[in-house]
Amino acid sequence: MIPSLPLAVTMGEPAGIGGEISLKAWLARRQATRPFFVLDDAARLAALAHQFGLTVPIKEIGRPDEAAAVFPTALPVLPVRLRANVRSGQPDPVNAAATLEAIERAVALALAGDIAGVVTNPIQKKTLRDAGFRHPGHTEFLAELASRAAGRPVEVAMMLACPGLRVVPVTIHLALAEAVQALDTAAIVRAGRISIDGLQSLFGIARPRLAVAGLNPHAGEQGTMGDEETRIIAPAVEVLRRDGIDVRGPAPADTLFHSAARATYDVALCMYHDQALIPIKTIDFAGGVNVTLGLPFVRTSPDHGTALDIAGAGRADPASLIAALDMADGMARHRQT
Repeated sequence: MIPSLPLAVTMGEPAGIGGEISLKAWLARRQATRPFFVLDDAARLAALAHQFGLTVPIKEIGRPDEAAAVFPTALPVLPVRLRANVRSGQPDPVNAAATLEAIERAVALALAGDIAGVVTNPIQKKTLRDAGFRHPGHTEFLAELASRAAGRPVEVAMMLACPGLRVVPVTIHLALAEAVQALDTAAIVRAGRISIDGLQSLFGIARPRLAVAGLNPHAGEQGTMGDEETRIIAPAVEVLRRDGIDVRGPAPADTLFHSAARATYDVALCMYHDQALIPIKTIDFAGGVNVTLGLPFVRTSPDHGTALDIAGAGRADPASLIAALDMADGMARHRQT
């Protein structure tokens, strides 16, 4: 049986590949696919479908509950009007308001219980910052929206997932030098707890296994290559162990991601952005999914950027968006049980 609540897909950066992969994801729908609708400009999507020769009928809807009836024969679109014409590969800060409106409306629908989850197309961070956006990325913005609705801080963690590997970076969108300075025991413990809670509530893993990476080469080699492992990371591991979590580390990052090692844990806690994202993108560049843990609703996203270099060429691969839709569906089902 196809679930009743649909997923909402945001437009992302309109000059990027979000529109193209949304059209292609609808074309790749299966009988069991949970219906989804796109928060986007219907005229833009229709023009893209014509440009790429994609047979995708577009139908505007007024409410999320209309999506299920429309989805089998047309891509449902909850309208978000662009402020200026879009030129593929050339972001315009004037359209940043529409990009953010799509995200905010999707979150509001999720918090109201009108949708099963939010799937976000990639945004162009610099373009948003040029328009006054003050967040480093989606994760931080979604946390603020959730905190505003809850009236209290909502702590989140960014997980990257593909078949065979899940990783959570403790520090995210920081320069490497800043990430090292920002790393502390409390942040590692917080990310570890959010990761375990997320694996239990969203992935149905009763007793998740957590591996914690070191920061330095060879995990510091007993302090000869840095002391962050003994001073910051090991104390966090001990706190998590006292919580009753099945945890090990700090482990050398260069031996943590081969196939035999991956079989020993359910999620790896990494100390900085690239330590987490390089193995994911090496293993499954096209199919990786970005998940925000800790939110009061399901959120996934393709694990790639706006791909401005190929926008408008018709060559964008929808695999990561399709994987994000499938994962959001599975997470929503676990939240219902």
